[in-house]
Amino acid sequence: MAIASFLRSLAAAALAAALAGCEFSDPLESFGGPTMGSTYTIKYVRADGVADAKTLQAGVEAILAEVDQQMSTYRDDSLIERFNRAPADTCMAMPQDVLELVRLGEGLSLQSDGAFDLTVEPLLNLWGFGPKSRGEQVPSAEAIAEVLQRVGHQHLRIDGEQLCKDAKVQVDLNSIAAGHAVDRIAAWLEQQGVASYLVEATGELKMRGRKPDGSAWRIAIEEPREDQRVAQRTLELDGYGVSTSGDYRNYFEENGRRYSHTLDPRSGAPIAHKLAAVTVLHPKAVLADGLSTLLMVLGPEDGLAWAERQGIAAFFVTRAGDGYVTHATKAFTALAKAPEDRR
Repeated sequence: MAIASFLRSLAAAALAAALAGCEFSDPLESFGGPTMGSTYTIKYVRADGVADAKTLQAGVEAILAEVDQQMSTYRDDSLIERFNRAPADTCMAMPQDVLELVRLGEGLSLQSDGAFDLTVEPLLNLWGFGPKSRGEQVPSAEAIAEVLQRVGHQHLRIDGEQLCKDAKVQVDLNSIAAGHAVDRIAAWLEQQGVASYLVEATGELKMRGRKPDGSAWRIAIEEPREDQRVAQRTLELDGYGVSTSGDYRNYFEENGRRYSHTLDPRSGAPIAHKLAAVTVLHPKAVLADGLSTLLMVLGPEDGLAWAERQGIAAFFVTRAGDGYVTHATKAFTALAKAPEDRR
């Protein structure tokens, strides 16, 4: 069922860890469970006019099930996998949510000169990180060149309510689907009268409002370590989605070299720079999700410069010898200040 199991386990641990460390008073309710190869957690403030927890949970799980059925690359019966199996010069009717994500992915690809691309599934499979992979391996230059012929947003187009392809490309929505699900859940909770909540699904988060004691929702950014989980920074946020991408848990090593699951669609190979993790804050969780992947591909220097130009709130953690150095964009620094310091 996993939409993002192979690339979101790191974010689930990194950010959801903050959820377990908080003490709440009685008006705060919570529920959660398994989803998309990982888990989800909802915390919200109970108030007059809000449906009971069982009703809210049923609605949330219906959203998650629909996203999974439409977009999962880990189940053969999903709509996107049916499209992926189709030959070149195929058009297939798709729900508006799928078409909107394809449009969003195309925009991010154009803005980043191809550093973000939704058609990387054949590359992920080739390197051993995808749903149809045959084990982790370093492929030949010839194999990479062959697969790159089937990668690129230029091979996709939207015709009315149909998604079309002129080459045998395979669409992988994993880099934005979980953020999209979080946005949908948040919007649905608000429709049910929930004014204060924290939504987490497979590591993607969004929060709004205040806790019963009047304090802000707090989340932790995890230090990118493989031996233990340590909160590197804690943030108080209201109305923002949060996404972290990193290479410190999903990788393999061969002949002393480390190969990350984050692939650069321009080269067809894993990223080779020293950026260990990047966290993005954005009012839309789907954009936080996609932008964290995009910046992870661009790397510490180009990514920081691109994020500054775009006004993106991003926090970069880069390897430096045996430790790490961090850099934050101006937008991130402004949001990371304590509430009293933002005035």
